Amino acid sequence: MVAEEITTCPIWGNAYKAKGTYDPEEKVYYVTESERAFADYIIDEGLVENFVSRMSDTQKAQLTTWLVDQWIQFNYEPEITFRVLSEVGGKEPLPVHVRADRLLKFMSMSRRFSHLGEYVGFTQHYCYELAWSESTHLRDVRYLLDYLEKNGWIERDPYGSQFGQDVNWRVSVEGHRRVDELEREEKASNSSQAFVAMWFDSSMDEAYERGIKPAIENAGYEPFKINDKPDVDKIDDEIIGEIRRSRFLVADFTHGEKGARGGVYYEAGFAYGLGLHVVRSCHKKTVDANELHFDVRQHYHVVWETVDELRDGLEKRIRAVVGEGPNVRR
Repeated sequence: MVAEEITTCPIWGNAYKAKGTYDPEEKVYYVTESERAFADYIIDEGLVENFVSRMSDTQKAQLTTWLVDQWIQFNYEPEITFRVLSEVGGKEPLPVHVRADRLLKFMSMSRRFSHLGEYVGFTQHYCYELAWSESTHLRDVRYLLDYLEKNGWIERDPYGSQFGQDVNWRVSVEGHRRVDELEREEKASNSSQAFVAMWFDSSMDEAYERGIKPAIENAGYEPFKINDKPDVDKIDDEIIGEIRRSRFLVADFTHGEKGARGGVYYEAGFAYGLGLHVVRSCHKKTVDANELHFDVRQHYHVVWETVDELRDGLEKRIRAVVGEGPNVRR
């Protein structure tokens, strides 16, 4: 059967134009250009009719955010599956300041095609601005623009408002500085590295190799253990640097007869202070002996006796707390 051309966005409906094809045999939409969803995507007709069509504008905006993020990550033809819809539906809407930051990033990106300092207008119907800022109405975008202007990150053209038309804007020097800061923060948050803090004793080798390491890898991340790094000069500096470069930290508080491992507590506390997720685990005999320090005792720990329990428990905890990583194993 011949593929049919589409003219409207399957997500946003008849109000917004789109280009692409519909395969009547596979019953799948292949969207190659959508003015409201910003990025290309693939979606099954059944999902459109039974789920997407029933979503509120806020939920559609969240789905659009997912598409924009896929585009940022160089996934230019993502497929919207039932799992994606479930994950998006389970998230809270973006905080307002994050939406403003995203709008600023788009303005900075789109203006790279113009001269530095040039005032530039917006896309037709503000569609891309709506998509990037998880907005559902033009007044949302204008509110975010006011916030960006008050912070000195954008500047309006004093001569750009004529005949009731919207003014043109440009990103200020401070605005570009803000975008650079956001990009540095994102590089850290997008890291695939998981720092492992644990007792480096031969009795723990199996726990790491068959428990901690595969749990992290199965969740889509790369485990890092400081004693695996060759030619370490100042180990304290190296530890701090690697924790800063990590997405999260796994801390196993198991210890032997000599008592608690101070380094594990220090590294977990440092990561927590940075705002990183700390996934904790401990052998049952240490827990039963009431030897966990009271500072961490109230936190959830994956309590284990076998390496299988450690692996399965850690993997589930990482997926629940941190989410799946870029190298996730399906």
